[in-house]
Parts: sequence; structure tokens; C-alpha cells
Amino acid sequence: MKRMLLTALLLSGLMTAATAQKYGHLNFGNMLSLMPQTKTADEQLAAFQKDLEAKGEKMAVEFKGNVAKFIAESQTGTMSPKEQQIRQDTLAKEQEAIRAYEQEVAMKVSAKREELLKPLIDMLEKAIADVAKENGYLLIFDTSSFNAILYAKETDDVLPLVKKKLGIQ
Repeated sequence: MKRMLLTALLLSGLMTAATAQKYGHLNFGNMLSLMPQTKTADEQLAAFQKDLEAKGEKMAVEFKGNVAKFIAESQTGTMSPKEQQIRQDTLAKEQEAIRAYEQEVAMKVSAKREELLKPLIDMLEKAIADVAKENGYLLIFDTSSFNAILYAKETDDVLPLVKKKLGIQ
């Protein structure tokens, strides 16, 4: 009877060891930056942003010119107070239009970044899922997020496996 109990305990211990859970980690941001497609997306985003900023710079130059012209004309004393107020209001509206355009640019650039990176993120997430399934990982943690893991035993860095899966040297 003792022998059967001891055998059962040993078998249960072996089965537990055989079904040990496997965890891995990966810095998602670093892996994304290693993908060659990310460089292309970054270049496209920079060109898009440069085009938008060129228009904003043109608006700013025109505004500075209008301010300088207003200051010069107001110092001559030939403008009536009412005309000065109208010009100041016009300049204030111009300045507000520039601020609104800056906000619009920020939103457009953010949307474009998301548009360009979404397919790459989807590709990377699929590669990570494939690596996890192929190598028996129960969980893979993203180490690029602050406080994503409060405590963890040592895990395997799956970055080399994901790089191989994506064909990156």
C-alpha cells in the first residue's frame, strides 16, 4: 500500500513537471522598431508631417509680416483707434487660426501614424502568437510597458524567435 502511494505521488510529481507552464517576455516597442517596415512607415509619416507643417509655417510667416506691418503703421499715428482695434481683432483671429491648424496637424499626424503602424502591429502580434503556440508559451509579457509586471520569475526573451519568424536578421 505504501509502495502504491509513493508511486502515485511520484507520478503526480512527474506529470506536474511535464505540464510546467512556460512564460516569455518581449519588449514590443523594440521589436516593432526592428521591423524594416517600421522605417518605411516612419519615413512616410515624416514626409506627411513635413507637408502639413509647411502650410503652418507659411501661415506663421504671413502672420509675422502682418504684425510687423501693423506695428509700423500704428507707430506713424495715421490709424484711427477704431481701425487699430479692427486690425488687432484680425490679427487675433489669424493667430487663433494658426493655433487651430497646429492642433489639426497634431491630430492628422497621430491618425496617420496609427494608420501606418496598425498593419505592422497586427503582423507582429500574429508572429508573437505563432511563436507562443509553436514553442508552448502560456504567456508572453510585454516588458516595454511600465509596471506591466510587478513580479515574475525569470522568463525567456522571445525576441530572437519573433525576429526569426518575421525574417529579420
